[in-house]
Amino acid sequence: MSKLDNNNMPSDELLTAFIDGELGAAERDRMEKLIADDVRVAERFDFLSRSDLPFREAFEPVLAAAPSAKLDAMLAAIPSTKEQKKAASGISRRGFLSAIAACLVVGIAIDRAAIGINHRLAKPDEGTEWRAVVAEYLSLYTPDTLSAPAGDHAEQAAQLSEVGSKLGLTLTPETVAMPGVDFKRAQVLNYDSKPLAQIAYLDPESGPMALCIIPSTRGTSEPDMENRRGMNVVYWSNATHAFMLIGHSPIDRMKTLADGVRASLAV
Repeated sequence: MSKLDNNNMPSDELLTAFIDGELGAAERDRMEKLIADDVRVAERFDFLSRSDLPFREAFEPVLAAAPSAKLDAMLAAIPSTKEQKKAASGISRRGFLSAIAACLVVGIAIDRAAIGINHRLAKPDEGTEWRAVVAEYLSLYTPDTLSAPAGDHAEQAAQLSEVGSKLGLTLTPETVAMPGVDFKRAQVLNYDSKPLAQIAYLDPESGPMALCIIPSTRGTSEPDMENRRGMNVVYWSNATHAFMLIGHSPIDRMKTLADGVRASLAV
């Protein structure tokens, strides 16, 4: 029986079984229809099916920092199964997701260096898609994720200059400053073979916040608002780039902060 709730949202277990080709024909047809008809299911499917991500490279720092003795003891206590024997020569997607979950349980913070997405189904809106991926990523952040010192003005300027050069933008500490919110770091991620700038902040009141920028040829659009993964998002675009400000702060404050940084970047 399919593991669906009253809103027809399949469980992660069912989605990964679909991705791995473990469902029967009828079940598979039903899942394909759900993914095609429900944007929530499509977004979760995309998140779980990112088989093109460099998982091993991205998680090497996490594995190096993991409490190996404790994890080895936990794994040793798990009975062997036919599926485990079959996968002895390589880690399956489901097994890797389980390993990530175990790391999170023991308190390891995961910070990926690249974001990618496998276009297995056509999505209705490119803008919606990249914002969904950013929201999934930022939902893993806690204040501790951004606890490292931001560096002095010169260090911040160097970070922003390097990030801006990858996107063809002039970024400085002044152009991305937001009142009452602390700049923490700037970095370039990879989304769909395009550079994605993430400028991370820590709001003393609401926690992690990020201004994200990606090249876009979709044209100019005025600011709009939405909610993703429990966070408020303000997004807009100009002729060359798309922007989004995302965080847990109330939407009115997010709109005010976005208006300020939008004006600074337009100068």
